[in-house]
Amino acid sequence: MLRVVVLGAAAGGGVPQWNCGCPVCRAARHEHPELQSTQASIAFSRDGANWFLVNASPDLRQQLIATPQLHPKQGALRHTPISGVILTNGEIDAVAGLLSMREGSPFAIYAHERVLAILRSNSIFNVLNEKNVKREAIAVDQAFEPRLPDGAPSGLEVLPFEVPGKSAWYLEGKAHPAGRDGVGDTLGLRIADRASGQYFYFLAACARVDDDLKSRIKGAPLVFFDGTVWRDDELIAAGLGNKTGQSMGHIAMSGDHGAIDSLAGLDIGRKVFLHINNSNPALLGSSAERKAAEQAGWQIPSDGTEIVL
Repeated sequence: MLRVVVLGAAAGGGVPQWNCGCPVCRAARHEHPELQSTQASIAFSRDGANWFLVNASPDLRQQLIATPQLHPKQGALRHTPISGVILTNGEIDAVAGLLSMREGSPFAIYAHERVLAILRSNSIFNVLNEKNVKREAIAVDQAFEPRLPDGAPSGLEVLPFEVPGKSAWYLEGKAHPAGRDGVGDTLGLRIADRASGQYFYFLAACARVDDDLKSRIKGAPLVFFDGTVWRDDELIAAGLGNKTGQSMGHIAMSGDHGAIDSLAGLDIGRKVFLHINNSNPALLGSSAERKAAEQAGWQIPSDGTEIVL
């Protein structure tokens, strides 16, 4: 059995963003507080006792408080059910939450060498003492079994694979700590329970859907997929920025080559958008965009949504 909890469904900055007065953020602050969402991350477990996170958002402390499954066990002075964190990229909204996990509990960080190089290059991450927090390099297309803090096998299998994307935006125009080769900057994950055979895919960032990706996820029971923007020029049209979704490494939900169109007909059991930007009108339950997404079989989750396979 696999259990998955959506800790946060929003893109960088969350909903509402602290300095934004767009229609979605205004609604989230006032008449529709249910729209409020923290930055994208999930937790998964096969036994309900030992959990792994995918990405550590800047909102992690708030997310852990709001998620009973991730609370310390009753009566323990120091305890966490979190055994590890798997990083799919080096963006701020994927790694900053690690700094909230610095109180000495043992866990492991699993990430591609390019992301580990980013952590090493910034001394602030040294607050995570490597005697307690091991940093484990993972490789594209090489499955691994994350371990429990005592070294015991978890019974899970994680397969990282390359996804069309780009390196962290704050490194644009700068030398990457790991060098020029960009393979490994953006990963998708296939996460499986070895005993039951159940599995799902996680892709919080994806610039386009190619034939290789289609063949990987065809027939999957559950896919979490990049839902950053509804249309590629959304931020520009709304006056919120000067970048397209593509320039940020994100595919649009809509359009001839958008996620909804590209992933149609692949016999995916459950399709869930994640990493949804505050500019995206599909967040509004009464919008035409939300209705179009739902009619195409997509779910817009709220924080705390739990899915059991």
